[in-house]
Amino acid sequence: MRKFLIYSLLTIIVTAIVAILTFDRWISWKTADYIYDDVKKLPPRSVGMILGTSKFYSTGSPNEYYKYRIQGAINAYNSGKIKYLLVSGDNAHYNYNEPITMRRDLIAAGIPAAKIVLDFAGFRTLDSVIRTRQVFATNNFTIITQRFHCERALFIAMKKGIDAQCYAVSSPKKIIKVRLREVFARINALIDLYILKSEPRFLGQQESIPAPIKMPDGIKGYPAVLPEELK
Repeated sequence: MRKFLIYSLLTIIVTAIVAILTFDRWISWKTADYIYDDVKKLPPRSVGMILGTSKFYSTGSPNEYYKYRIQGAINAYNSGKIKYLLVSGDNAHYNYNEPITMRRDLIAAGIPAAKIVLDFAGFRTLDSVIRTRQVFATNNFTIITQRFHCERALFIAMKKGIDAQCYAVSSPKKIIKVRLREVFARINALIDLYILKSEPRFLGQQESIPAPIKMPDGIKGYPAVLPEELK
């Protein structure tokens, strides 16, 4: 009886691992045709949406994922592949605001402020992708992030009937830990899309790009006043 229970447990574990890895590879395969590593081959689109991340790790060291996404956005804009940049990210509190940080660095790199639109409610990938179409009235756009993240973002877009492609920027050399975490993020995405039917945490009034910079009311984490650099 004990051996049977052990065998059954091992069978369940192996089956679960195989299923998880199969889902992971399926998402990669399904989205492969919509991902571009070379900016020269990237089909032009009006809007490029940058998926947010923190500029620094908790240790205080620079986050290379952030650096490569910003540089990729700059390259895509300067190459004429996109006309506007939608920066979508979290703003947990006044001193942590991904969209404002990205905007500041893009302007410092020479991107005109009028070409940058901010989405302060991109709390996760699903929110950012869906809000790009539903809130910012934009379809047929380019997502800018690392390849593994491109795959999940595009999978969400495809399931929601959103026309998107992705410019896959460079990844740091040490990516194993993040890539393993991505496997489970994809499982969560499958649960969100097929079981929970999840929608973005916040959906506001629709506005087209280009759109004026503004801080919508009623979302936790929004500063009460417009930060000085945005005035």
